[in-house]
Amino acid sequence: MSPGPTAWAQGCAAVDVVIARGTTEPGYLGAAVGDPLYAVLREHLAVDTSAHRVEYPADLLVPSSVSDGTRAMTGHLVALSAACPDQRFILVGYSQGAVVTHGVLGSPAALALPGMWTLPPELSHRVLAVLLFGDPLRLVGGTAHPWYADRTQNYCAAGDPVCAGGIFPAAHGTYEWAFADAAGQVNARL
Repeated sequence: MSPGPTAWAQGCAAVDVVIARGTTEPGYLGAAVGDPLYAVLREHLAVDTSAHRVEYPADLLVPSSVSDGTRAMTGHLVALSAACPDQRFILVGYSQGAVVTHGVLGSPAALALPGMWTLPPELSHRVLAVLLFGDPLRLVGGTAHPWYADRTQNYCAAGDPVCAGGIFPAAHGTYEWAFADAAGQVNARL
């Protein structure tokens, strides 16, 4: 097996891309969003990057899956903030991973779920951008925590039943159209 993206950058990269994949999504960072999005970000961002896969079940049959994801993502962000004091983060969540990301950032709709771990407020300035794809919380009016609203892009494909209440399940796996825009949004914040 080839090494994952975390092996591509040694030490403290300027930006660490932290990705929570979707439910049962294959691939290292996630075949539908994480892996291809990270390739686009590496190509388009004017700084060195590293990537981190959030280790969590990503399984709807595991009741603690989302809270496990928030614990893993928050733990990574806290540890890297201490080890790499100048590093900033791009948080990416796809489908269930978007709910994990909302939880880490303290979004009100996500905090209704039990066992959520949130990023300490003193680290909020380290989050450069938040990129959400196929976000289920959109269906219940869930929005980014106000601290992160101006840094958050929430992409939802037309017809996606998970985020738009649509009737085209295949639309949930088609987010390539958003990757260049996401990279542009991040570049504008660098």
